[in-house]
Amino acid sequence: MRRDDYDAIVIGGGPAGSTAGALLAEMGHKVVILEKEKFPRYHVGESLLPYCYFTLDRLGLLDRMRDSHFTNKYSVQFVSTNGNVSQPFYFFQHTDHECSTTWQVVRDEFDTMLLDNAREKGAHVVEQTRAKDLIEDNENVVGVLVENADGKELAISAPITLDATGRDAFSMKRHDWRVSDRSLQKMAVWTYYEGSLRDEGLDAGATTVAYLPEKGWFWYIPLPNDMTSVGIVAEPGYLYRDGRDPKRMFDREIENNPWIREHLKPGRPTGKYWITSDYSYRSKHCARNGLVLLGDAFSFLDPIFSSGLFLALKSGELAADTVDRALSTEDYSAEMFSEYGDAFLSGIEAMRKLVYAFYDREFRFRDLLEKYPDLRGDLTDCLIGNLYRDFDPLFDAIAEFAEIPTSLPHGTPLVSVA
Repeated sequence: MRRDDYDAIVIGGGPAGSTAGALLAEMGHKVVILEKEKFPRYHVGESLLPYCYFTLDRLGLLDRMRDSHFTNKYSVQFVSTNGNVSQPFYFFQHTDHECSTTWQVVRDEFDTMLLDNAREKGAHVVEQTRAKDLIEDNENVVGVLVENADGKELAISAPITLDATGRDAFSMKRHDWRVSDRSLQKMAVWTYYEGSLRDEGLDAGATTVAYLPEKGWFWYIPLPNDMTSVGIVAEPGYLYRDGRDPKRMFDREIENNPWIREHLKPGRPTGKYWITSDYSYRSKHCARNGLVLLGDAFSFLDPIFSSGLFLALKSGELAADTVDRALSTEDYSAEMFSEYGDAFLSGIEAMRKLVYAFYDREFRFRDLLEKYPDLRGDLTDCLIGNLYRDFDPLFDAIAEFAEIPTSLPHGTPLVSVA
């Protein structure tokens, strides 16, 4: 690896980092993307929201997505504990735009597409290289100390560093900035099925949320090559009530939803059972002098509405635009990222309120829409990722059925106090 100075260092080559790196390189900046793994690599979280379209369009990737074998996704649907299916939220009924057709992606392929796109746009991508520490000068981050595949340490300098390390949360851990969202402390268990049942027509690629007792739920995401991503999200006490073997708890919960049971019956599980927990958090700060956090390296909500990939792509785009302004003005202060923080947090908070409502035991989408049918459009906007608008009427109405959280006070830049 060259030891040249760069305009910007991006730590992490996932969706947030590759988006920011691609856009900054396209703007003419000298960018290096440091990725600890060798792509392609496995990652969960396969469902795109319709509003991912606009970032993918800006990245120049829509033709590749259209030509891919990724499953077309037209809707999201909900299934009750007795197996009854809701009226699907068809995106094309809400918006007459090409974005109403989105995709269920295979993450190792999708993420490689994004990283290759950053390379093609001129970003210097270095894989199998792990960030070890931030380099600081007078309270400013001015570079990154890395270890390459040969075990050699190198210092790379740049006036701005973008942390897109996902749940590894490189900077968050070093600064002790992680704050858990205690009301969203769920756990997830998932695997992949081959040959499981698909609904007909437009519903063949739908994301299905199938309820379990105690406000738990299954995700059911149809993928290419007759594969389906299937997972459970619930309280740890509920899933661990008969032991901690992931296959055993998975097989037990299949019997608790008739729709899931019937759809998985013709299929067979492939590969391992994955498990994770304690994944809802936000950093105390989104930036400090010379450093900005993106995607899961800043915040992760919950898998319920498939917001993770959207927020990663959107944060990469928002951060790239802000870093471009910082480079043009040579202002790398934390204050420079105030607008970035406000914009990103507004979208996160809108989705967070909807997530809280979903987990409220008294809340049902059906009850909300029966009383306020005119708010179906607002609700669908939230579900498709059109998050950067006024949702006060929607959440004022939801507050009649569920407790709506106040906005968290943290997540703004760490502004130095003289």
